[in-house]
Amino acid sequence: MVLHACALEKKQGLFTSRTICLSLTETSEALSLTLGNSKDFIISFDLKFTSNGSVSVVLETTEKGPPFIIHYVTSTQLIAFKDRDITYGIGPRTTWTTVTRDLLTDLRKGIGLSNTKAVKATKTMPRRVVKLLLRGRGAIDNITISTTAHMAAFFAASDWLVRNQDERGGWPIMVTRKLGEGFRPLEPGWYSAMAQGQAMSTLVRAYLLTRDETYLRAALRATGPYKLPSEQHGVKAVFMNKYDWYEEYPTMPGSFVLNGFIYSLIGLYDLTQTAGDVDRREAAQLYSRGMESLKAMVPLFDTGSGTIYDLRHFMLGTAPNLARWDYHTTHINQLQLLASIDDSPIFKDFVKRWKSYLKGGRAKHN
Repeated sequence: MVLHACALEKKQGLFTSRTICLSLTETSEALSLTLGNSKDFIISFDLKFTSNGSVSVVLETTEKGPPFIIHYVTSTQLIAFKDRDITYGIGPRTTWTTVTRDLLTDLRKGIGLSNTKAVKATKTMPRRVVKLLLRGRGAIDNITISTTAHMAAFFAASDWLVRNQDERGGWPIMVTRKLGEGFRPLEPGWYSAMAQGQAMSTLVRAYLLTRDETYLRAALRATGPYKLPSEQHGVKAVFMNKYDWYEEYPTMPGSFVLNGFIYSLIGLYDLTQTAGDVDRREAAQLYSRGMESLKAMVPLFDTGSGTIYDLRHFMLGTAPNLARWDYHTTHINQLQLLASIDDSPIFKDFVKRWKSYLKGGRAKHN
C-alpha cells in the first residue's frame, strides 16, 4: 500500500472547506481515513476503482447510539437502509469521476426511507464526520468537506447531460411509470418534457458561464422530443386537435400535467433568449405554440377553490386529480415567473385568484 496525504484549509467569504488528498495504489480490506469535521457536511472526492468497491462515511449524529454509516457502493442499487447503515449505489467508477454528496440529505433520505412516495420526516442531524472507510482496489483523491459545493454540482450535472444525451436529443428515463388507472404504463426509455426543459435551462446556464458551445449545442438538440407526438416516442400531445402540449408524462391518452408543461416552456424560453437568431427559430416556435396553449387552457385547471394537477378527468371521464397545496403553490410560482416575461394579464389574474384560495377564498356561486 502506498499513500500520501495533505490537509488544506480554505476560507472565502462564508465558504469554508477542508481538502485532504489521498493517492492509493493498493487497498487492504478497509482503509480508514480520520476526518473529524464538525461544521461542514458536503463531501466531494475524485474516485477510480479497478474492482468493486465502496466509500463509506462514518457520521456521528444528534441521535443517541452508535454512528450512522453512509455507504457509496459501485452498484446500481438506488438506496437501502438497514440498522444504522445507509447504502447508495453510485454505479461503476472505472474511470476518474468526481462524486459530490450532501451528507445531511443522504442521512435524512436513508432514515426516512419508506415504501411510499414521501420520505418520512426526521429530526436527526449530522454532528460530526468521523472518518472515511475505503474498500476495493483503486484510487481516491481530492477529498473535500465544505459548506457548499453548488458550482461543482452544477457543472457535474451539466457535463453528465452532455455525455448522456442520446441521438434523439433526449435523456431517456429508464424506469416504468404508471400514472394511474386508464393510462398505459410508460415503459423504460420514455422522455419527459419537464426533464427536457430543465436540462435545457441547466445547459444554457453552463454555456453563459463558460461560453463553451458544447453546452449550447446540447440544449438545442434537446428540442427533438418536443417535435414528435407521444405515440412516436416524443412528448407532444394536442388538446382538442388544436393546442400543442408538451407532456411531463407522454401517456396514451394524454394526461396534460400543468406544472411539467410550464417547466418545459421555461426551458424553451431560456434557449430562445440565448441562442443566435438562426439557431433559436425552432425553439422560439415551440415556445410560442406552447404559450398559446397555456393561455387558452389554464382556466381548465381552476376548481374555484384550488387547482388541478392534470386533465385526466377530461381525458378519461374520471374524478379530477386535485393538486396538493404544494403543487398549488408551485402553479402560482410558475405563473408569477411567466408574468415577469409575458405581459398578458391572464397570468397576473390567475396568480391573484389562486393566491386567494390559499387563504380560504372561493369563486362566486350562483
